[in-house]
Amino acid sequence: MPSKYDTNPLDPDFPEKAKAAAAAQEPQAPGGETRPFAGGENYEQETREFSARDFGAYQSPQGAYAPAYYASTVPPAVVEDTRKRRVDKVGLPENIVTAVPYIPWYFGLVAGIILLILLPKSEAKSRFHAAQGVAAHLGILFVSFLLGIVGSVASMARPANGIFMLVTTIMLLVFVFKAWRGRPIHIEFIEGLTDWFDDKVTPDLFNKK
Repeated sequence: MPSKYDTNPLDPDFPEKAKAAAAAQEPQAPGGETRPFAGGENYEQETREFSARDFGAYQSPQGAYAPAYYASTVPPAVVEDTRKRRVDKVGLPENIVTAVPYIPWYFGLVAGIILLILLPKSEAKSRFHAAQGVAAHLGILFVSFLLGIVGSVASMARPANGIFMLVTTIMLLVFVFKAWRGRPIHIEFIEGLTDWFDDKVTPDLFNKK
């Protein structure tokens, strides 16, 4: 009768039967004949030896040696001189066209509007400076107008208006110099007004029906 420690309580004679079945099987001879794979080919190739020139390329400073197929024949980009480039439809050098809209007083305002009407959309840089110059002049005139109204009531606003006009005149002269030198100018607080003038005041403004 099986006990509680039996691993197979359904068949208590299973271990003896398994041993008898294993003993009844004939042992097979170990090992077998080694056969090569059919269609085997030799894929080994001759090892190519690096020359001293090729090996030295990995130890030389950058740019000391480059294989012929990596040598670049394209010259570096040439930066166009704004003093020599002529602006389309105007015929003036680009540095002068970009500087004129920042001239103080009403001259820069009128010149900027004329340039926006004449310059095509392809002259993006010149149109941007023309639109930004117009927006800057209008912003200065608007603030000066408000200070004038306040000055009619408060006497302290009159000197403030004079100081404001002096500061903005100096600022515009600095912009004229920077634009003439080809330096970037970006007045952030009038950016929306600049984009509006650049988009709306175009050469075909008066050709629309």
